[in-house]
Amino acid sequence: MRVVCVGHVNWDVTFHVDRLPGPDEEAHIHERSAAGGGSAANAAVAFAALSCESRLLGSVGDDDCGKRALAELEAAGVDTRVRVVEGSETTTKYVLVEDSGEVAVLGTDGANEALAPDDAAPELLDGADALHLTSQRPDTAERLAELADAAGVFVSFDPGRRLADRDYGAVLERSDLLFVTDTEAARIDAEGVPQVTKRGIDGAVLRCPAGTFEHPGYDLPSVDSTGAGDAFAAGFLAVWLDDDGPERALAVGNACGAIAASERGPKPDLSWERIEAVMA
Repeated sequence: MRVVCVGHVNWDVTFHVDRLPGPDEEAHIHERSAAGGGSAANAAVAFAALSCESRLLGSVGDDDCGKRALAELEAAGVDTRVRVVEGSETTTKYVLVEDSGEVAVLGTDGANEALAPDDAAPELLDGADALHLTSQRPDTAERLAELADAAGVFVSFDPGRRLADRDYGAVLERSDLLFVTDTEAARIDAEGVPQVTKRGIDGAVLRCPAGTFEHPGYDLPSVDSTGAGDAFAAGFLAVWLDDDGPERALAVGNACGAIAASERGPKPDLSWERIEAVMA
């Protein structure tokens, strides 16, 4: 199975803190780490770990962070079709993770939205079974959804935190499956599009023509929820696209999300053996 992931490729600087500070408050940093991140990059790595052919479209700057992020992706087995933007910095996200695993994110502009509609050529979808779109420029996402629709390629869409600030109406019209949180679901009108609502440690719900299916999730310790939603989407789609049924898709997706949240960093050590062990 070949899945093309499109969206942000970032450099994540993560601070593990005793709590998320409020206004005029201070938190204590007890660990700091840095690695490649971004929703599309995280999903692409998860797909590769699940034995899918994973292709990634995105953009980074021509700096050391961009080079390191690309090296990590290639080492993970991802086919990178990432645009390197000369004279630009790779987008950096500063992630605060408290001891419970909850996160807060600060971000720089950088190069992660330099991928434009003109960069989306039909051959990028050659041999693809699915196109997984994540948060990015609406015009680029629309162009890719149009190409996938014309080629008969399945389209899934995970719009992410910036949904309220963007008009993704044309993308939603061409989506075959939508990944949202409860908050995001309330902000969009996507009637008729099957939806998976991600609820973190409380599992997930799938609403589709066959009915409504729920899974309660798995009781693993949560230390860092960064990238857990991306791992969930990859696990769900790996099963869904293989026609293994909604119940197993939800179970595998929740297992992937739980594994991701139980480890530090946005790219968990996924394998089918670990997933089956969690599900057992």
